[in-house]
Amino acid sequence: MSVIHIAGTNGKGSTSAMVSSVLRSAGYKVGLYTSPHLIRFNERITVDGECISDVEIESFVDKYKKDVDEISSTFFETTTAMAFTYFANKKVDYAVVEVGLGGRLDSTNVVIPQITAITPISLDHKDILGDNLLSIAREKAGVIKNKIPVVIGQQEKNINVFLHKIANEKKSLAINIEVPKEVVLSSAGTHFTTKWGKFLTPLIGYHQASNAVTAITITKKVDVNIKTSTIQKGLKKTVWMGRLQKLSSDLPIYYDVAHNPAGITAIINTIKSIYGNLPNLVMCLKGDKELKLIAKALKNNFEKLIITGSKEMELMEAQELHFAISKLGLTNNIEVQNEPTKAFSELINRVKRTDQPGVIIGSHYIANAVFDKFGIFM
Repeated sequence: MSVIHIAGTNGKGSTSAMVSSVLRSAGYKVGLYTSPHLIRFNERITVDGECISDVEIESFVDKYKKDVDEISSTFFETTTAMAFTYFANKKVDYAVVEVGLGGRLDSTNVVIPQITAITPISLDHKDILGDNLLSIAREKAGVIKNKIPVVIGQQEKNINVFLHKIANEKKSLAINIEVPKEVVLSSAGTHFTTKWGKFLTPLIGYHQASNAVTAITITKKVDVNIKTSTIQKGLKKTVWMGRLQKLSSDLPIYYDVAHNPAGITAIINTIKSIYGNLPNLVMCLKGDKELKLIAKALKNNFEKLIITGSKEMELMEAQELHFAISKLGLTNNIEVQNEPTKAFSELINRVKRTDQPGVIIGSHYIANAVFDKFGIFM
């Protein structure tokens, strides 16, 4: 089993999903380990697109519960061990492993991969990873291993220089991705051109074109014989829920789990590019997010902002979030709706009334409520 280890702040899940889909199209048996899940825990561990079963989860827990208790293994450590055990039992050719948090101290960093990748780094989890980009990059760079190549997604210049420095110290080949050209966005996906040819990913956004190029670079490095037609087929088949996912067949309403400033900015810019105007937003957030920077990213960048939340969903209450962003100067065109389902209904009504796009952003934790409202089943 060869491992592909993918770290970063934004795009590591999308990149992992595209790498998995391309390798499967090339005929490989592929395990994919990602986090967090949207609806069911089982989504975190898949082989060839099929989730681990409840029976297999229970079997692992029964077999190793004593060991888990003995060493006080955390939830994520235990889940990581479960994924690796499952992939070994299933005899996968490749395990595509997304880093959970950071990199240096992440549970997944026990792997010795065939190749590593680091997608764009931005400010998130400052309380854990550090209060500036360089500190965060230092934690992410902990996945770079001696003499193992690392693909580097688009980064701020000083971060790119830093990652190359770490790679050089470890005698690892650092590969900057090509900047995608002729990027065209639509509600159906993202068309772009690279030195390898023209491609389409159903994932929407300029950022997804870059993530796709990262995925292509990885697959080209692990299998030099992979054909462009195979890559095109794999990208087109990629399924990655909750990333500018269209929720309605007849209304321009989307859901994206973006919850940091860079992610939210990318979503808004994508919607503006496709529809030519600002979106109506529903937003909820966990309490550990960078509200000051999020408020700055949102300022003058929405038509209407509907704040919602729920302690039951491990989110800030709507009134609490509204109060916090109001103190940061975000006061115009804002509505507070305490119940998420009512916020979704208001968004639907606004989109119908104004014929302007709508996006639900801010968290994985609201996915179940979103999918229930729009009749989407996983």
